[in-house]
Amino acid sequence: MSAPTVAFKAGRLFRRGDTNWVDPQPEKGVVLVTATEDGLIQWQWKNRTTNALDEDLLIFPSDTTFSQVAQSAWGRTYVLAFSSSDQKHFYWLQDASSARDDQIVHNVNGVLQDASFEPTWSTPAASSSSTAAAGSSRDDTLRRLREILTRGGSASGAGLTVEPPSVALSDVLTPANLAPIFADEALARSLFPFLPADLPSPPTPATLQQVVSSPQFQAAVRELDRALSTGLLADLVRGLGLPASAGESAEAFIRAVAEQAGNGGEERMDTD
Repeated sequence: MSAPTVAFKAGRLFRRGDTNWVDPQPEKGVVLVTATEDGLIQWQWKNRTTNALDEDLLIFPSDTTFSQVAQSAWGRTYVLAFSSSDQKHFYWLQDASSARDDQIVHNVNGVLQDASFEPTWSTPAASSSSTAAAGSSRDDTLRRLREILTRGGSASGAGLTVEPPSVALSDVLTPANLAPIFADEALARSLFPFLPADLPSPPTPATLQQVVSSPQFQAAVRELDRALSTGLLADLVRGLGLPASAGESAEAFIRAVAEQAGNGGEERMDTD
């Protein structure tokens, strides 16, 4: 058997019934794209935990494309779409870094269009002066934030005063408030990919309830409350697909998340 031409870590997403929603699955996987000796392309998805080959497709050149799902707020959801049919397969990239996402997509599409295509890979370019400046600003923000949290909320050393929040995440993200979400099987499954890797596998709604009931989770929520009260998280929340204003307070953060959810979040995707 030929060695894969392109391989990348990815999980799968499945359509929710007859809707245009797709739900991410928690399993860790890898996509193997192989050019066969007869000029076709073999597309496989393998479970990295069990090593089971759960998906095995044989594709004709130029019949498929691999592209980003525009409606994904997270930005790392992709679809393998067939031009000869309405068949679509959804994947979410699982590499910790997104630095090579564009290269993966380029090389995958190169092979899908021409089985003789030879992928090229390059190391992400060193940061430019603007990127370096942004990184410096972010590092300074994190440094100041650590100083504030270390002082227990007193920010005199950083030139700030942290006021108690009018709305606290710790009042919202309680086990009682989150229980109805975990009772919805589809919603609970969508949270599984974000659980720590050392939790029971496969995770369950009961696992989620245990996590949010733990002292560690509640302490983390209180720390996030304190961090948001500094108003210094604008740069960080943008990485979550939220507006910079969401980093100004817990109330602004909650409002931004609610608005994002109202717009469909990352799960509602036009799969037609």
